[in-house]
Amino acid sequence: MQTVLENDIASTRDVAEEALVKKGAHPEAADFPLKEARKLVRDLWQPNVRLYWTDFLLSNTLGWGALVVAAMTALGSTLQVLAFIVATLALYRAVIFTHELAHLRRGTFQWFRRVWNVTCGFPMQVPAYSYADVHIDHHKPQIYGTEEDGEYLPFAVDEPWKIVAFVAQAFLVPGLLFLRSIVLVPLMVVSKGIRHYVWKRLSSLVIDYRYLRPEPRPGQATDWLLEDVFTAIYAYAALVLTVMGILPLEIVATWYAVTVAIFLLNALRTLAAHAYRNGGRERMTQQEEFLDSVDVPGNRYITPLWAPVGLRFHATHHLFPGMPYHNLEIAHERLKAELPDNRLYLAATRKNLGVAVAQLWREAKEAKRAA
Repeated sequence: MQTVLENDIASTRDVAEEALVKKGAHPEAADFPLKEARKLVRDLWQPNVRLYWTDFLLSNTLGWGALVVAAMTALGSTLQVLAFIVATLALYRAVIFTHELAHLRRGTFQWFRRVWNVTCGFPMQVPAYSYADVHIDHHKPQIYGTEEDGEYLPFAVDEPWKIVAFVAQAFLVPGLLFLRSIVLVPLMVVSKGIRHYVWKRLSSLVIDYRYLRPEPRPGQATDWLLEDVFTAIYAYAALVLTVMGILPLEIVATWYAVTVAIFLLNALRTLAAHAYRNGGRERMTQQEEFLDSVDVPGNRYITPLWAPVGLRFHATHHLFPGMPYHNLEIAHERLKAELPDNRLYLAATRKNLGVAVAQLWREAKEAKRAA
C-alpha cells in the first residue's frame, strides 16, 4: 500500500514539475491547501530566545576558535584539516543567523542583532543590513521570482554554464567584500552620491548582480552607514595589524579560505533552495512560490551542516516566512502527516542536495536543447 502511495506521489510530482518547467508556474498551485496548512502550524510562531542565543554563541565561539587552531597548526596536518572543517561549518551556521535577523519582528532581538554584527557580521564583512530588507522583498508575492528579486535567477531554464559560474564566484566574493570596505566605505563617508550609488548596486547579498536596491527608508541611512563604517574598521584593523606583524598572516589566509568554503557551501545550498523555473520572471501566488521552492529534509544530523538554521526546509519557510527556524522541522512533519492530501506539499521535497542540484542541472540542459 505504501509503495503504491509513494508511486502516486512521485507520478504527481513528475507531472507537476514537467508542467512547471514549461509554464513557469505550477498548474495545480491553486489547489494547494493553504488554509489547512496554516491551521496546523498556528502554534509554532514564537521564537525561543534562549535557543537563539545558545545556538549562535556556541556556533560563533567554536568557529572562531577552530579558525585560530587551523591557522596555527602544521600545514596539511590532520588537526589543521579537522579544525578547518569545524571552523567552516560552525562559522557558516553563525553567519546564516542573518537570515533569522531578516525575519525577526522589527524592534525585537536588538541585542542579539548587535552581538551578531560585532562578533560575526562585521569580521565576516557581511553586516546585517546587507541582507535584511533584500531578503524580505524576496518573500513578497509581487516581487518573488521577478526582475526585482535579487535572490532569484531562472537557472532551470537558462544556460547550464551559469550554474557553474555561480558556484565559482564564491572564490572571489570574500576578496571583493574586503576591497569594498577598504576602498569604497571611506568614499561613502565623505560623498553622499557615492554612498547612495554603493548602497544601490554594491551593498546587497544577492545572486543577481543586476539587482538595484531601493533607497533606504527614513531612519535607515544612518544605521546602514554605521554598519558599513564598523565593517570597514574591522577590515582596516586586520590590514594594519598584519602589516605590523601583530596579526599572523596565517590567520588572515585561513580566514579567507574559510570564508571561501562558506560561500561555496552557501552557493550549493542556494541552488537547492528553489526550482528556479520562472524564466518569464512573472509574479507568483504564495502557493506557486512554495512549489517553486525546495525542502530537503535529508538526514537530520548531516543535512543541517550544509543547510543550517532551518534552511533544509526552505519551501516550508516560504509558506511561513515568519516561523522561527527551530520550528520548521516540526511544521514539516506535521504537514506531511496531517494534511488531508499532502501530495502537493511533498511535490516540493527533494531527497538530498545531490538530487536537488542534479535536477536543476538536468532541467537547464533540457531547456538548452529545446531552445
